[in-house]
Amino acid sequence: MPTSAQLLAEMKLLHPLLIDLSLGRVERLLGKLGNPHKRLPPCVQVAGTNGKGSVAAFLKAMLEAAGARVHVYTSPHLVRFHERIELAGSDGKSAPIGEDALIDVLTRTQAVNGNDDITQFEITTAAAFLAFAEHPADVLLLEVGLGGRLDATNIVANPALCVITSISLDHSDKLGGTLDKIAYEKAGILRPGIPVVVSQQEREAEDVIRVEADRVGARLVAWGEDFDAYEQSGRLVVQAEDELLDLPLPALTGRHQIVNAGTAVAAALELRSSQPALGLDERAMEQGLVKVRWPARMQRLDRGLLPSMLKPGSELWLDGGHNPAAGRALAQTLADLEERAPKPVYLMVGMMGLKDSGGFLSPFRGLVRRVLTVPISRAHETPHAPEALAETARSVGLEAECSSDIEAALQRIDQLEPGAKRILVCGSLYLAGHVLALQDGVEPQAN
Repeated sequence: MPTSAQLLAEMKLLHPLLIDLSLGRVERLLGKLGNPHKRLPPCVQVAGTNGKGSVAAFLKAMLEAAGARVHVYTSPHLVRFHERIELAGSDGKSAPIGEDALIDVLTRTQAVNGNDDITQFEITTAAAFLAFAEHPADVLLLEVGLGGRLDATNIVANPALCVITSISLDHSDKLGGTLDKIAYEKAGILRPGIPVVVSQQEREAEDVIRVEADRVGARLVAWGEDFDAYEQSGRLVVQAEDELLDLPLPALTGRHQIVNAGTAVAAALELRSSQPALGLDERAMEQGLVKVRWPARMQRLDRGLLPSMLKPGSELWLDGGHNPAAGRALAQTLADLEERAPKPVYLMVGMMGLKDSGGFLSPFRGLVRRVLTVPISRAHETPHAPEALAETARSVGLEAECSSDIEAALQRIDQLEPGAKRILVCGSLYLAGHVLALQDGVEPQAN
């Protein structure tokens, strides 16, 4: 029997020569599978540019603290494809789908599809829906892959709740080169009569979402109007329409996580109202904020191969941020860490070729000592060459040089000056996956 990795490699061969975002292919395939997307538990659909994974992680932790059984669909994966499909377990905790179960749904989906054109994301989304439909759960957290309007996940017709996190410029080659065009694609998840929680937005994006919400008849729950969140005296304060919640600060690091946590709390309040059986009370929200785990989002690596290479007292952080908005958020987080505990700061960066590397790197000017650029091996698309990425860093006012790999970059940073340092590895979720694979001593699966 083939492994899941072999099946996934075969599925890539079905990829249409001309890529067009469309629901037609996945709709056809799901029909042949008996429409599993119509047999899902109540679904929370999460779209956005930055923060959608974090918001889903907060919601998962809150729901599980309430005793709910939770399925989760996210992408891309970091180390193993199985991470994308989390199934609710009998112990009340969701976990990545097992190898046998993944082989089963991939094999059945592949058999039904035959040789028809379909993207790997579309066919694996259909397989995920098959797994979700056949395993009991109380709720499905469904993260949109790309855009919203024509993303394969948008085949779900009646979600219980929609969430739109922060929108910024990313994937402009597919979604459009302006904020309003991207916001229009993200707002494609809106449904008549379904509430949509909208996180903090640039005015241009918010205006588009409001127009689309009015057009389709979705009920808008907007940051700054219907809810707000901020840090006060070491606590997270969330002001909703008719209540004030005094909650612990989220376990995820960075000011941007205050926004994501507040958005998740607003979503939880909506679910508390529409899905009372889920048991989302304030205690569950508190526990979820504290117990949340979301790898490669300002994750402190404090044990394993890579941290052991550093001088005592050094810090190694990992984040998959890769667009200008993420660069600004990460720079702010580093500045906050520097204010509390100063240390020389270094960046290790690898980025995919279509990303705005200059826009991502420029916020770090004046904050970091040097940028070390590294390659990303086995990437699904062409990454920036380390030499070109270093040149871009220099062009925006940063000292930079390239390294052959992650370990060489760490060794070079250690040589540059004595003493403890703060190092952030960032620029790509694929690079983050390679770092975590090195930590675990395993080979990462290609996306």
